[in-house]
Amino acid sequence: MDPQLALVMPVYNEEEIIVHVVQSWRDEFDRLGIAFLMIVLNDGSTDGTQTQLETFHADARIRVVNKPNSGHGPTILTGYRQAVDIAAWVFQTDSDNEMRPEHFGTLWQQREEYDGLFGIRQGRTAGMGRRAITAVSKGTVALRFGRGVVDVNVPYRLMRSEILRPIVQRIPEGTFAPNVIISGEFNRSGARIVNVPVPYEGRTTGTVSIVKWRLWKAAMRSFWQTLTYRGRG
Repeated sequence: MDPQLALVMPVYNEEEIIVHVVQSWRDEFDRLGIAFLMIVLNDGSTDGTQTQLETFHADARIRVVNKPNSGHGPTILTGYRQAVDIAAWVFQTDSDNEMRPEHFGTLWQQREEYDGLFGIRQGRTAGMGRRAITAVSKGTVALRFGRGVVDVNVPYRLMRSEILRPIVQRIPEGTFAPNVIISGEFNRSGARIVNVPVPYEGRTTGTVSIVKWRLWKAAMRSFWQTLTYRGRG
């Protein structure tokens, strides 16, 4: 059976939890009766993540891609460009288990009514810096593309491939936060969008790749790339 859904999951230094996360998503898709392919992109992890992912070598529904480190954004862009040619729907989530698979069914059940179903992180606690960056990202998207997606960088998003395909083809290589631009493009395209509250759990394992001053530097890079992005003009 051809996949109905392609999942894109970037991974970096998650050896403690990655097997559990991949298994839990596989089990949830099975429970929902979805034909799927999971694209798990190991972004140059320096711990035992690659070894842990060998657990799934015999499952044809789980495609593990071991690649040099390029960062979260370029990694998911690579995954998106593969996924849109595999299935009618693409779902992106992170590998840190902060947004759980048991809530996915809420999005999947509504998919025929929408083109983009975007999570809103509920219960997320963040410092003043991250809250400010989130507000700037949201404001930048509203300014450039209009309003629609509430949580513009949320890593819990179900998107129709026919809408997503031309968007990811236009986004430049190396874009730091393609999910922000994708949210904007969905706003601008007139796609049918729904924002769905999804419980958010704090990280308990793994590596936070952007901390302190690097977070602000990354935020400014994302802001500038979003502001100057031309896309279709």
